[in-house]
Amino acid sequence: MRIVLMGAPGSGKGTQSQYLVERFGIPQISTGDLLRSAVARGTEYGLRAKAAMDSGQLVVDEIVLGIIRERLAEKDAAGGFILDGFPRNLAQAQALADMLAVLGKPLDAVVLFEVDYAEIIKRISGRRSCQQCGRVFNVHTAPPGTPPHCDQCDDKPPLVQRRDDEEATVRRRLEVYEQQTRPLAQYYAAQGLLRSIDAQAGVQQVTARLVAALESLPAARRRSAAR
Repeated sequence: MRIVLMGAPGSGKGTQSQYLVERFGIPQISTGDLLRSAVARGTEYGLRAKAAMDSGQLVVDEIVLGIIRERLAEKDAAGGFILDGFPRNLAQAQALADMLAVLGKPLDAVVLFEVDYAEIIKRISGRRSCQQCGRVFNVHTAPPGTPPHCDQCDDKPPLVQRRDDEEATVRRRLEVYEQQTRPLAQYYAAQGLLRSIDAQAGVQQVTARLVAALESLPAARRRSAAR
């Protein structure tokens, strides 16, 4: 199975991709993780990415695509992959399609996670984390009476909100998504690849919808996904 998971920040892509990893035995490929790994290992693309980041510049698509190409050549990606966080705009989507065509690994599907933006803002801005153990809580879903501190650490440290989770930051991220990434839905729909699911539900319910969306693929692509 070769798929892209699309959706706004906080729509649940990461949680559901882990289910797909277990079900189909294929890797989740996160461009953020790949960049950090390439930089840490000092690969050619990693060194180029580090130079860009150290100078305060964006990492160009050529480098990101090169790192993805290297990752797809690894043995565990032979049966497919889950792309999470890429592509983010039309230029990247077209470059990805060209690269996959050369590799003979075209996409089987693109799944769009639909969640109301107000719900996303509530989800993300409600996150709080422990600076000691890293455990993440949510002020909206924690059981009644849960104190605003970590109950797993001995000294009960207070929880903090990351800057990326502040409401103003979340709104800016959603604006960027709406302007740059959301239009990819139309691009992939025109190719017959898009499957949309309502992701504003519990984890298990969203998983069931995700599986149903993948099972709705044409027979040829379902066989590809099963390999």
